[in-house]
Amino acid sequence: MSNRNAARVYKNIEKAYANQARKKALSDPETFTKLAKARGYNFSVDGLEAKLNQLSDEEIAAIFNPGIPPRRHLFPR
Repeated sequence: MSNRNAARVYKNIEKAYANQARKKALSDPETFTKLAKARGYNFSVDGLEAKLNQLSDEEIAAIFNPGIPPRRHLFPR
């Protein structure tokens, strides 16, 4: 295996591991807050839950499935 192919395989494995960590974060609030902190966001699990509890069912649906009306864009045009 050439160095180029080895580097490509390593990069793909690293990417798969990162995706696995992101998927785990969706079901684990502690992991989610750690990943968010690594990207510059600073909040606690309690703060996250408090903000999510303030959203209506329609607002939550719009975030997780923006194709279902009422459609709201995360970044207005």
